[in-house]
Amino acid sequence: MDIREEFLKFFESKNHDRIASAPLVPDDATLLFNNAGMVPFKSIFTGEIPVPENPRATSCQTCIRAGGKHNDLENVGHTARHHTFFEMLGNFSFGNYFKEEAIDYAWEFITEVLKFPVEKLWVTVHESDDEAELLWLKHVSKERIMRLGDADNFWQMGDTGPCGPCSEIFFDQGAEAFSGAEDYMGGEGDRFLEIWNLVFMQYERSADGTLTPLPKPSIDTGMGLERVVAISEGVTSNYGSSLFMPIIQHVEKLIGKEYVYSSGASFRVIADHIRTALFLLAQGVNFSNEGRGYVLRRILRRGVRHGYLLGFSEPFMYKLVDTVVAIMGKEYDYLAQKAEVVKEQIELEEARFFKTIASGIELFNEELKNTKNIFSGEVAFKLYDTFGFPLDLTEDMLKEKHLELDSAKFEELMLEQRTRAKAAWKGSGDDAVHGDFKQLLERFGENTFIGYEHTEHSVEVLALLDENYHNVEKLSAGMNGWVLLDITPFYAQSGGQCGDSGELEFLAKVHDTKKFFGLNMSQISVTKEIKVGNVVEAIVDISRNEITKHHSATHLLHAVLFDVLGDHISQAGSLVEADRLRFDFSHPKALTHAELEAIEAKVNYEVSRGLQAKTEVMNIEEAKKSGAKAQFGEKYGDEVRVVSFADTSVEFCGGVHVQNSANIGSFIITKESGVSAGVRRIEAVCGHAAYNYFTEQRTLMQQVQSDVKNLDILAGIARLKSNVKELKEELQEAQHSAKVEIKADMINGIAVIVDELATGDIKEKIDELKNQHESLCVMLFQVKGDKVMLAAGVKGSDAKAGDWIKNIAPILGGGGGGRPDFAQAGGKDVTKVEEAKVEALKYITKVLG
Repeated sequence: MDIREEFLKFFESKNHDRIASAPLVPDDATLLFNNAGMVPFKSIFTGEIPVPENPRATSCQTCIRAGGKHNDLENVGHTARHHTFFEMLGNFSFGNYFKEEAIDYAWEFITEVLKFPVEKLWVTVHESDDEAELLWLKHVSKERIMRLGDADNFWQMGDTGPCGPCSEIFFDQGAEAFSGAEDYMGGEGDRFLEIWNLVFMQYERSADGTLTPLPKPSIDTGMGLERVVAISEGVTSNYGSSLFMPIIQHVEKLIGKEYVYSSGASFRVIADHIRTALFLLAQGVNFSNEGRGYVLRRILRRGVRHGYLLGFSEPFMYKLVDTVVAIMGKEYDYLAQKAEVVKEQIELEEARFFKTIASGIELFNEELKNTKNIFSGEVAFKLYDTFGFPLDLTEDMLKEKHLELDSAKFEELMLEQRTRAKAAWKGSGDDAVHGDFKQLLERFGENTFIGYEHTEHSVEVLALLDENYHNVEKLSAGMNGWVLLDITPFYAQSGGQCGDSGELEFLAKVHDTKKFFGLNMSQISVTKEIKVGNVVEAIVDISRNEITKHHSATHLLHAVLFDVLGDHISQAGSLVEADRLRFDFSHPKALTHAELEAIEAKVNYEVSRGLQAKTEVMNIEEAKKSGAKAQFGEKYGDEVRVVSFADTSVEFCGGVHVQNSANIGSFIITKESGVSAGVRRIEAVCGHAAYNYFTEQRTLMQQVQSDVKNLDILAGIARLKSNVKELKEELQEAQHSAKVEIKADMINGIAVIVDELATGDIKEKIDELKNQHESLCVMLFQVKGDKVMLAAGVKGSDAKAGDWIKNIAPILGGGGGGRPDFAQAGGKDVTKVEEAKVEALKYITKVLG
């Protein structure tokens, strides 16, 4: 049975709209990842936007809990049910049906579709929820209903806002496999497994904690697909199901070891983490040292570390990608489309980390030299924090040496790190936006963008928001805010293209344009009072012309990259502004100079061909079949715009473009760099920015011509190189000729030298003198500015250079020491050099006498 499909079909039969899984990166600045099925509907539940036409929805949402406030990472592999990546089945009512229907639907699906035995099912309700218990008594006996408190059965979105009691459905996996102290209903054991949570959003919590009943309560439910599949297949661990066992079996085959559940945590970690890495990379998240990319890196490296525990010593996780695609590719077709690119990215990241593991082993071995019985907790933490070693890997290596670990110190440092991480968590780094958008949507609906056809148009001011996004009737001169126009020529930032600027003639400057819940709104600074209802001329800034050039050039660049580098190329991000473009793409290594030249030349060739831009609006399936390139994460409706330049470039795109490729003018690559493992970045300029770049380079060249005093720059540089070489040779000759012969006095058959060296390296000079004498005691002084350097060397004598230095350096106001055969020091008093020389000779004469 395809449980995912059966669930969605079941709720479609109950008049729910099927909603596709939203991207793992949410439209929510407070979250790193979508971590629950309700996240894509959060703005509806909070009342920020109106309820959709059909107030019933169902989805299978991909989720990640591995960073920020919701983090299951450390539990993965060590329990039967924790995952970093999982799928959450859900049905939602936005002020439509409530508890009775939610309970009836859940019971019908579990008992009639999934056919779970009734005698295996238990239910919990909030201790105050008499209504829910009464509704459940239609389906289960009273002894199978348990009342629990807020900690278990009350849900809230935040400190304030929608909240309410919840009811959870549990499946009894049987006493045969579970007999621990916590394996009772309500305990922490795995015997009674929670499979479905029904949240009854019936209150609004205010800042003082008061609960006010909502006029239209809602339903939010969540059921973990992995748990339900495991129960349906008769296994007691999610990892024993068909969603994971093919991956685990592939690992078995690669390493040549059998998977045993009791000792197989590393197999389970790898199986979980490869799913997470594949989905994030396929959706455009890349490895990095911050934010989501850092979480991705940690997850993959944790998988690699556990592979190292199993015995892997070279990249292996990338080989598991095809197995995951075989399991999940039907539902998520982009996995197969991105598989080859993702494998390259994973293999590169694995290779880097295997090198780091080697460095960590080196640190471990160094610390072993200082360890008698207990290994340093600080070093174990450094291995964990800097080199990514799991504690169990360090402990395993210590067991081989029959050593123990200072676990208390390790845990102390881990606690400090967690505290710092918690204090530093500030969401995704974007500003969360809350305001009166719901009022605008309910009153006006989404406004219309007319900027494809017009850059100037008469418009009406439908609404104004102040800087805090609150509805106002007017904005006075000098104030800033946002304006909603009935129709707008201003393009809202989207798909990598920046938002338009311009003006509302005589009234306000437009600085930027963005979309808020489908509303196209422009950010303004007011020059003359503006009111709701004003009819005004909206004028897009002339910089739009330059934006279109850079956007169309980005499309041509994308197409040319396929031609020059190969069809493994996949877009990983872009930025289009009036004075530059930036394009990120998958590629395993830095581009050569020849490749960059070829790319630049080919793009300019397509520009010069004068390709007419063609825009078509078509059905999304038709567009996909046409071969048009789509970008994952962009929201496409049933109909999409497809922008093409002849057969050279065909892409889904809602942005603005030139009418003909010749309008781009010139295309110049300014930089190529790496973004993360397997992702490269090209930066370039077009149009007026290309002209500016040219003039800057010309000015720079003229400056260089002036500096090298030659119109032929290369000839001028060659002459300078020759001059430098000649000067170096002259300097060496001067230094050589300045060498003063140092004479030695003999004391009891040993050459003794105490002298001052004007220039040169003291240590080198001492080594040179040692080579000239069978037995030698030498001390040399050198004044450098307001400091004195001194060094001593001994050969073939019982005298000790270190003791000699220690006795003389204090005369110069310094100190030092060293080995018996060589020592050195520094001093601060240059006036005492002669005195120091006299005392040095006295000392060594006495030692040798």
